[in-house]
Amino acid sequence: MRKNVDEFLEYLRYERNASSHTVAAYRRDLLQLAVYLEGRKIRLSQVDNIVLRGWLAELHDRRLSKTSVVRKLAAVRSFFQYCLKRRICDDNPAAIVARPKLDSPVPGFLTEGEIGQLLDLPDKDDRLGPRDRAIFELFYATGIRVSELVGLDLGDVGLDERLIRVRGKGKKERIVPFGRPAAECLGAYLEKRLTLMKGNFDEPAVFLNYRGERITTRSVERLVSKYIRKTSVRRKISPHSLRHSFASHLLGRGADLRVIQELLGHESLGTTQKYTHIDLPQLLDVYRKSHPRA
Repeated sequence: MRKNVDEFLEYLRYERNASSHTVAAYRRDLLQLAVYLEGRKIRLSQVDNIVLRGWLAELHDRRLSKTSVVRKLAAVRSFFQYCLKRRICDDNPAAIVARPKLDSPVPGFLTEGEIGQLLDLPDKDDRLGPRDRAIFELFYATGIRVSELVGLDLGDVGLDERLIRVRGKGKKERIVPFGRPAAECLGAYLEKRLTLMKGNFDEPAVFLNYRGERITTRSVERLVSKYIRKTSVRRKISPHSLRHSFASHLLGRGADLRVIQELLGHESLGTTQKYTHIDLPQLLDVYRKSHPRA
């Protein structure tokens, strides 16, 4: 099975243009299944839905989250579908295995007032302050993912047009606008970007760390946590929370859900819906203004 897994991962990487994160996650999940099968001396051709249910039961006993189990099952389904097309196996046993039902909690987000607190925190006179302010402004102005933000190159940013070219999941590109405040903060940061470069003048990344290298997603996560601790917010907030806030505030001010879907780069409208949130006062206000017998 391990040889087939390697071939499948090459297929994902070069034919499906899957991201390095997806390939790495699928590798871990499929090798985990391979270890399970090897321990029970089960060959790939002998795998059926009963075997897979046994594997999922073991994952459940190890108290893996439902989200992790669903992701692992998705990896296995894709792998067996690949094997079926290549005639390595006769069917896809994972196709009839039911996935756990996921809970749908409201994702973390910030109110407009809390966003204002966060955006005002970076000190423009601090060496990294202009960069931090530009990161937060661009997050909130565009709703991009943290991986998309750290992947931005200088050639992707049009300050005059106030547009960025974003490379999303599956290497799909989209154009996203941003407003004047974000443009001003981004322009101020780019003027001081040279002070961070440490002689590495070939670095194309927009956002740099203190060593003059492309900032990482982990660094951005630590950055958000650092500034959130300085606000009055006591909820768990991540870079993704700024994406949630972007979508929620657009929806709350009357933006069409399909427009938000396009800006976020979602293929499914259902995915967009879970990123949006309207609090009760907003809901009641819209109801009273819109319903003829409110």
